[in-house]
Amino acid sequence: MDGLSWEKKKILAAEDDPAILAGLADLLRLEGYDVTEASDGRTALDLFRSSRPDLVILDVMMPFVSGYDVCREIRRYDRSTPILMLTAKTAEADRVVGLELGADDYIVKPFGMAELLARVRAALRRAALTADVGQPEPARLEAGDLKVDFDSMTGVRGQEVFSLTPKENSLLRHFAANEGRVLSREALLEAVWDIGVDCDITTRSVDQHVARLRQKIEGYPPEPKLIVTVHGAGYRFDRHGAS
Repeated sequence: MDGLSWEKKKILAAEDDPAILAGLADLLRLEGYDVTEASDGRTALDLFRSSRPDLVILDVMMPFVSGYDVCREIRRYDRSTPILMLTAKTAEADRVVGLELGADDYIVKPFGMAELLARVRAALRRAALTADVGQPEPARLEAGDLKVDFDSMTGVRGQEVFSLTPKENSLLRHFAANEGRVLSREALLEAVWDIGVDCDITTRSVDQHVARLRQKIEGYPPEPKLIVTVHGAGYRFDRHGAS
């Protein structure tokens, strides 16, 4: 399989199209995963609570409860289980909604099986690294009036308290651990998403997560001082830019 551990990883796949769900489940089982299937959002929530999977794949448009609402409900009491969203929508605003609700990544239909498996493996690896208490990345960040606790995925800037999604948390933590270095989008994909540069996956996910982070941690997001864009190269984090 993917070398994460000898324990078979459990995946909850929720999709209302029977053909897509069957194909998705068969593919994941062939890769050695233990797959639980749901054809609507209500069932997906019930199965999540009862089976506690290691990763969730959610279609956005499902009967009874949408994928967005399932994601929101899961994140009310579980902030660490990776969630991948499946969507047929191509508008950037629709994808940002899922990321803001706490999804770790999105996959636009139609998608390639190799791409989906790469993202599943990457999300599971990242979750394993986050759970590793021995990782060298910082537990906290303080920059001016900004304070972030990475273990609880919460922060405060001035009088405003905010929460970070798992992917935002990992991204900011990586920035803090590499302060002053210019990090390319490709390097961030490898480090935070654990996806190699040879994978056919857009770096747009990095830009979208950076934009969401800036809304939460910057004093004036249109003119960011903490996460600075280095044109043609990537991003650089500078805690001394906080005001």
